Amino acid sequence: MVSFSHTDAGTEEAAWAASGLDAIGELPLDSAELARMEFVVLVAHPDDESLGAGGLLARLTSAGARVEVLLCSAGEASHPDSPTTTPEQLAAVRRAEFGAAMAALGLAEHWQFLNLPDGGLAGHRAVIAERLADAVGQRNVVIVAPFRGDGHIDHDTLGAVAAETAAGGGHGLLEYPIWYWLWATPRDTAWQNWVRLPLGPDERRAKRDALHAHASQLQPLSNQPGDEVLLSEQFLSHFSRPFEVFAWQPPVAGRRSARDAEAVFDALHRSAEDPWRYQDSWYEQRKRGLTLAALPEQKYDAGLEAGCSIGTLSAELAKRCGRFLAVDASGTAAARAAERLAGYPGAEARQLTLPDQWPAGSFDLIVVSEMGYYLSAAELKELFTRISASLLPGGTLLLCHWRHPVSGWELDGDAVHAMARRQLGWPSASVYRERDFVLETFVAPEAARATGPEGARDAG
Repeated sequence: MVSFSHTDAGTEEAAWAASGLDAIGELPLDSAELARMEFVVLVAHPDDESLGAGGLLARLTSAGARVEVLLCSAGEASHPDSPTTTPEQLAAVRRAEFGAAMAALGLAEHWQFLNLPDGGLAGHRAVIAERLADAVGQRNVVIVAPFRGDGHIDHDTLGAVAAETAAGGGHGLLEYPIWYWLWATPRDTAWQNWVRLPLGPDERRAKRDALHAHASQLQPLSNQPGDEVLLSEQFLSHFSRPFEVFAWQPPVAGRRSARDAEAVFDALHRSAEDPWRYQDSWYEQRKRGLTLAALPEQKYDAGLEAGCSIGTLSAELAKRCGRFLAVDASGTAAARAAERLAGYPGAEARQLTLPDQWPAGSFDLIVVSEMGYYLSAAELKELFTRISASLLPGGTLLLCHWRHPVSGWELDGDAVHAMARRQLGWPSASVYRERDFVLETFVAPEAARATGPEGARDAG
């Protein structure tokens, strides 16, 4: 647990502005996707919701999403030394302020008060978990909660309960940092894997109106010692950005595996010549061009493409490889890829269900594009183990994946890339991330082959 006080000067917003925070990837959910989702929001104290997620809540209201807010405490401990206002009086004031903030965000009729003690939520974890479970029910929801590493015991408690509930039920999780911006610095690496939600003018206005409802925190209770302003202008500057920042964990919509993918995509490729519109979609053409441009070497001796589909990218990769193998779980897709590769000596396509049916030999290029999330987490771990054993030292691993939720499958693109970084620990040659997809290249170090299945370590 970090140690800080609201009176600390902390990290200036100028430092965060210069850190590249405004260039991290966007939350990969548009308003139409949000409208189809349901959200349960945990709030430790009145004003947390406006500071950390006011813009998000305004977006959800505007989109027509179903939202339920659970306020855990009244925030009665915000001015413990006040000579003019008792904790009971302050609780009543802050509950009224919270109601006004909810109205400003379009959620006046969508919140409940749990009446738990400010500063004491850690002692009521079971109650919070039970009330959260009741709110979630059997529905597939996204839980919104304070960042579990925010540094405030109440925030950390809610974040931990939310994370446990999300993991147990396969729910999405959005964590909003608040005090993190005060005590952390841009040298901390946590924020680099978070996502931005750009806010439009109406959303910024709603967030500002909601925050201004919390007058007891923005203005002194009186001119006497102990009644000072709680939230300084310097602290508030972190929340006047044209975007909000969240740690994002997508929902787990299913538990399908590689064997499921074999059947699903064989049927899909039998039903259409080009089910993903690889040949005429500008999105696919542009992504293919970026993928090829991201490869750090002009030529490779031996390349492997995992998940080749009908071979549109395969034909371009084959031009840059002395030997090239394209594989897909769908036999129909692999057959079409083989037709495209027929004019390239040394290139072939096969039907293989990865990671179990792994090709023999070594490669200095392995491309995994739009297929990692069609594996279970255990299968993806095995895939990276196989890659580690087969990729030659100095070889290139390229990953490219869609960043939106993948309905019916356990993982999404961001989760695939996060697992690659965590398990492999290889240096990244480049990362390109935009709203729809993430494209990343890794370079296998000299010791890479020691991590293979005959060797050695559990890198998971």
